[in-house]
Amino acid sequence: MSATPPKKVNVFMRLVGYSRPHWWRIALAAVGSLGVGGMDGAMAYLVEPVLRKIFSGKDTAIFMLLPIGIVLLYALRGVCRYTNDYFIKSAGQLAVQDVRNDLYAKNMHLSVGYFNRHETGMLMSRVLADVGMMQEGVANVISGLFRDGLSAIALLGVIFYRDWQLALISFVVIPLTVIPATKIGKRIKRVARQGQEKMGDLASILQETYSGIKVVKAFGLEGREIERFRARNSDFYHFTRKNIKYDGLSTPIMEFITSFGIAAVIWVGGSNVMHGTKSASEFFSFITGMVLVFNPIKRLLSSYNNLQRSIGAAERVFEVMDEKPEIVDAPDARDLGKVNGEVEFRDVRFKYEDDYVLQGVNLKAKKGEVIALVGPSGGGKTTLVSLITRFYDPTGGAVLMDGVDIRKRTMQNLLQQIALVDQETILFNDTIANNIRYGRSQATDAEVEAAARAAFAHDFIMELPEGYQTNIGDRGVRLSGGQRQRLCIARAILKDAPILILDEATSALDTESEQMVQKALNNLMKNRTTFVIAHRLSTITHADRIVVLEKGVVAEMGTHEDLLQKEGLYSRLHGMQFKETKSWPAG
Repeated sequence: MSATPPKKVNVFMRLVGYSRPHWWRIALAAVGSLGVGGMDGAMAYLVEPVLRKIFSGKDTAIFMLLPIGIVLLYALRGVCRYTNDYFIKSAGQLAVQDVRNDLYAKNMHLSVGYFNRHETGMLMSRVLADVGMMQEGVANVISGLFRDGLSAIALLGVIFYRDWQLALISFVVIPLTVIPATKIGKRIKRVARQGQEKMGDLASILQETYSGIKVVKAFGLEGREIERFRARNSDFYHFTRKNIKYDGLSTPIMEFITSFGIAAVIWVGGSNVMHGTKSASEFFSFITGMVLVFNPIKRLLSSYNNLQRSIGAAERVFEVMDEKPEIVDAPDARDLGKVNGEVEFRDVRFKYEDDYVLQGVNLKAKKGEVIALVGPSGGGKTTLVSLITRFYDPTGGAVLMDGVDIRKRTMQNLLQQIALVDQETILFNDTIANNIRYGRSQATDAEVEAAARAAFAHDFIMELPEGYQTNIGDRGVRLSGGQRQRLCIARAILKDAPILILDEATSALDTESEQMVQKALNNLMKNRTTFVIAHRLSTITHADRIVVLEKGVVAEMGTHEDLLQKEGLYSRLHGMQFKETKSWPAG
């Protein structure tokens, strides 16, 4: 289950925590903020004495210098503002970059079961879209708190100094803005979170359709996918529109409420000027400061709305970061070194939710044995070998290596003992050489080539434009199915692990390629404990033992010849495949 969403305050403090390593940037930004706030306060304060000297004292020197002073003041203010914006936003960018790195690292350490339960597009959306919204919010909020907050404080100081009574009149309405601002902010956070969920739906559709584009086109379902995308995009717009509505309401509401304070100041202050109790220059200085102070306050309100959007996205991000991995090292787990290769399943049971997939499986593989797992689909073959790699832990019983429960080993040490060739050829958008050395990053070019030769891949690699340095594209799209599978086998050969798992390793190969790869696999399996999952029974007749799994239990076990003589499930499966082969029309 996902972790409980953290409270808003905790989320904000976690965001602030990511900013701490970049304190010096924030400190420089604070200096720039002081300059901006100080300039705003200085401009409001100097209005009264400058106007008094110019118009009352007829000081032409000050009048002549005034334009130059204004230009210099704004130039200095611009430098301070740039310093503030650059360093605070870069600090925010770096902080959110750290969040994205930590989120991706967290994803990489979560168990396989977590990825089976969640859509890939949703996980991508949290790393990209949600963190992106956090990035925008953190930069704007921190920037607003520093620059606009200090500007507001400086300007408030000026207007209270000029006339504290008028200042109180103008700001008596400010507390009234808190109520609508809070309500609008809560709605913005809720809508932002829902909108990000819809963005996750969009990302899921993109991931599914792009990765399955051949199937979409083969069935001519482009129109259906377009309509599905449009419907999800419309849902996303629905929440985005609400976000725009609430965000747009905040400023007009604030301005309307504060207008009562401004109107009261003009009426009271104007009356004082007309009655001679206050000079026009003093009143004009006060009005200037009051008008200026409302601008940073409005921007602070906007920053508050951005903060709510950020928190809505951050809650989704921290939900993933607070997720507890199902498969972790036990407190007493140790690096027990390299195994000889003996693997035992001792009364192993496993269930997905409430349905048992394996029920009391007992099986022992000696060093160097080849164990073939066969049986109807859904019998538990892939689940059984997934327990060896601890993609899952058994619900009951134990898996042992060399007589030791694999949970006593660290995950890193355990996976060093195992090489896997899956039925799904997983390759990366990288060079052939880097794909082969994926399991041994320090392998030399000569070792990579030797592994490729053993997998009968060297010849086709050398026919490619750049040989081993050829980039094979996303998921190896530039290679045939047989070529991709041979690269995966080369990767397993290079790892040189004592335990080998072949899950339909030859399923994607044509007859000629299968014969070559089968020879390579026979060499690879020497002195290694090998588990082979195969639907084509012709590929596992050489196995030391064949284990027939049906409905999560071991139905039969023995050699190919023994099981044929028993005339049980294996014999029936073999007979059906033999008939299919004989009845298949000749090419």
